[in-house]
Amino acid sequence: MGTVVISPEELREELADKKIHLLDVRWALGDPDGPQHYLDGHIPGAVFVDLETELAAAPSPARGRHPLPDPGAFEKCARSWGLGAGEPVVVYDATSGMAAARAWWLLRWAGVDDVRILDGGLPAWIAAGGELATGAEADPVSGDLVIRPGSLPVIDADAASNWSGVLLDARAGERYRGEVEPVDPKAGHIPGAISAPTTENLDDTGRFRTPEELRARFAEFGEGQVAVYCGSGVTAAHQIAALAIAGIPAALYPGSWSQWSNDPKRLVATGA
Repeated sequence: MGTVVISPEELREELADKKIHLLDVRWALGDPDGPQHYLDGHIPGAVFVDLETELAAAPSPARGRHPLPDPGAFEKCARSWGLGAGEPVVVYDATSGMAAARAWWLLRWAGVDDVRILDGGLPAWIAAGGELATGAEADPVSGDLVIRPGSLPVIDADAASNWSGVLLDARAGERYRGEVEPVDPKAGHIPGAISAPTTENLDDTGRFRTPEELRARFAEFGEGQVAVYCGSGVTAAHQIAALAIAGIPAALYPGSWSQWSNDPKRLVATGA
């Protein structure tokens, strides 16, 4: 899947030499103020991307809280960000890539090859001496990107229920075990899934662990084709990015627990 991440230092060097599309994807569950965070300070030239409206279709119990967007609508959004064929893209947030990875995954799914996650996000950029701009940027010139949806694999609930490989649950362990459930109607996990919290893909500085460390981590979960889900298909994309760094392809279950837990036909497991 090519290079997944870029360091702040590498980004500063590349920005000096060529045009890179910067997408600011600041979003967190329970924090609706991403647009204001962007206005308060962002990497110069970055375009704000709204995860709820541009990186997802409208939520529903039948499809989950963050269904994949309609391809035509997503292409229109990508063009509004200025994206064109063959042009490099870097996505970032302020939460170690947990939200930005959704944009990374969607663009890769849409056939965009040159897209990377800023490792460590905006805090790492600031720590490395990167400049910030405030207020709104000028609207970018509309791009001409033509997307090719389906360039990364996805599975649905039926496939998740019958998955013969390794099905990873990227949520926090207490949600997997069913001890708490702050958002969705049922607590627990998909039967047969393995708890693999996304946060454990990161080191103490909030950057991705090395490829060797990530390979060792994922080897502990067993062998076979890998699929990933989370609460609504957002942090699962971060897990898929970590797997890609380790050289392991993986499919995404976009509906994730928010879809599964709303379907009375689906079994629910609890405990470790």
